[in-house]
Amino acid sequence: THKLLARVVPFAFPCQFPTNIMAEPMTKAAKADERVSEANFVTLPDEPTKYSLSDFCVPAHYQEDLEYILLPHGVIMDRIEKLARDIVADIGGEPLVCICVLKGGHQFFSDLLNFIRKLNVSSDKSVPLRVDFIRAKSYENEESTGEVQIIGGDNLEELRGQNVLIVEDMIDTGRTMVKLLTTLKKFSPKTLRVASLFVKRTPKSNLYRPHYTGFEVPNLFVVGYALDFNEYFRDLDHVAILNDTGKAKYSIPPKGEAAAEDAAAAE
Repeated sequence: THKLLARVVPFAFPCQFPTNIMAEPMTKAAKADERVSEANFVTLPDEPTKYSLSDFCVPAHYQEDLEYILLPHGVIMDRIEKLARDIVADIGGEPLVCICVLKGGHQFFSDLLNFIRKLNVSSDKSVPLRVDFIRAKSYENEESTGEVQIIGGDNLEELRGQNVLIVEDMIDTGRTMVKLLTTLKKFSPKTLRVASLFVKRTPKSNLYRPHYTGFEVPNLFVVGYALDFNEYFRDLDHVAILNDTGKAKYSIPPKGEAAAEDAAAAE
């Protein structure tokens, strides 16, 4: 046990990201709200601690597909609890509309709201919650509009004058999130913030940073804790690095190759 704790400690020190790339510019109401948290997050280095698969509970069907564990489940949950505390402190007891971006955000969304609900019954301040679920789809002419099509969700006009929190699992390039925020701002919410469990450190990033971030991870092929690869690995509790065997096993062949394989099988 002591050995495990010693190896987890490096994740416990959040780093401050430069303020000029902290977050998407906010509405006037959000700028006036001094309760907005600073963009603190835990940074995993390019050469992170590598936890052996044999040290943790990993489904047998994934044992040959992963290189190592990047983030154990317990570390993830502890960080989510801290994000929940930050959100509750910032919102100051006002109602909050939480919007989950499907599919990937569902696990983080569920765990984050569970921690907020626990805080609601154990602290002096409580946050009235409403929830909704959406998918964001780019328009064909996305380069000219800078917006996305929002699929699902209730009447977005009801966001007018509300505190809104967008919950996402991973910010990769940041382009889709910036477009989603551009679209939602048309409905004039009181505040519009984003919570993302992961931000990938990639040269393709537009330098967008959400208001609440769990971990900044290196530009590696990460799966687990609802981060999928072609719909697999959502049932892995930890965040792990996918190896070449896993990539090959769960890759979807191009349509032409798939048709050829089906024809060969039929013969």
